Amino acid sequence: MKRLPAALENHTGTYALILRLNRDRAVSIGRLDSIDFPAGFYIYIGSAFGPGGLRTRLGRHISKRKRSRWHIDYLRRLAELVEIWYTLHPEKAECRWAEVIRQTRHTRIPCPGFGASDCRCGTHLFHFESKPGLKTFRRKVKMPVRLKGMQS
Repeated sequence: MKRLPAALENHTGTYALILRLNRDRAVSIGRLDSIDFPAGFYIYIGSAFGPGGLRTRLGRHISKRKRSRWHIDYLRRLAELVEIWYTLHPEKAECRWAEVIRQTRHTRIPCPGFGASDCRCGTHLFHFESKPGLKTFRRKVKMPVRLKGMQS
């Protein structure tokens, strides 16, 4: 697993985790009960505006050894982290990013409410049969979005 750039230390921003689940899985997710997740790719949208910024938050998402605190922690135990898309833009763009992904062709919502307990979005987790592309996403969110590949 590759390391995060030290330059992210104390920078805040919005991010998307691109995850791959190799086979259909039922996942128990806290109070949400057991959810059936089909094989494929998932995009989870989040933000890091607290202490430690993006480096601390993304470091947590990279690690599989942690106490499950958020919805994504439960899925992350089983899903491979393929890429991270992120921006250092000072605006909290989490909900805007989620809306752009929701409107993308072939998007499925596997679990309404996932990761969206502190906003009015329907979800912050989206499913795709094939890996979504960053180029179109960048154009639609109209802000610089960087890529961090996680493959060795």
